[in-house]
Amino acid sequence: MSVNPLDVPDPTGPYQPRSGRRGTGFLDGPLQLGPTPSATVGPYLAIGLTWEDGPYVVAPDTPGAIWIRGTVSDGNGDVVPDAMIETWQADPDGRFDHPDDPRGAVARPGFRGYGRSYTADGGRYGICTLKPGRVPDGDGGLQSPHVDVSVFARGLLDRVVTRIYFADEAEANAEDAVLRSLPDDAARQTLLATPGADGYTLDIRLQGERETVFFAV
Repeated sequence: MSVNPLDVPDPTGPYQPRSGRRGTGFLDGPLQLGPTPSATVGPYLAIGLTWEDGPYVVAPDTPGAIWIRGTVSDGNGDVVPDAMIETWQADPDGRFDHPDDPRGAVARPGFRGYGRSYTADGGRYGICTLKPGRVPDGDGGLQSPHVDVSVFARGLLDRVVTRIYFADEAEANAEDAVLRSLPDDAARQTLLATPGADGYTLDIRLQGERETVFFAV
């Protein structure tokens, strides 16, 4: 007697679920293993990888604390409500909170250098931090003050990496090797955060018109 594997057994009694062996209708040939399908890095990361004080590189009442805020939008111009932003930066003295920094330890109590924020309230992110100082560029010069940024979002197979510079650091920006390497001023503008009442604003556009510059790292 043939058995239909899609028949639902009586739920009131115990039963053994049928396997997908050949002849049941699920497999019509030898079992073959293939590669696991690729998966995007979102949207669940904003649910499972953020924590309560993630956006606070420093406490809000720290002298000199600022907010860096903005939106993350996709190629259609729609905000991404479940993206995640990670930041890494030097302190105002240009030192990193890391033992490998050859210039010595960070001298700013409470500064950890690292922040993580998910997008909420219309695709907005926010990081409370201190404005970074200049760091060596490896060729005898100094980089302009900046924050390194990783963006994780639905539709991406890997993070994308960019930087946040500050529009009111015109002299330092003009000397920065990374900014000078970009093809035109329009590209540079996508990395410049504009000053506001309590900090700076920079919108991140993943694709399309005025797409943010991302770096291959």
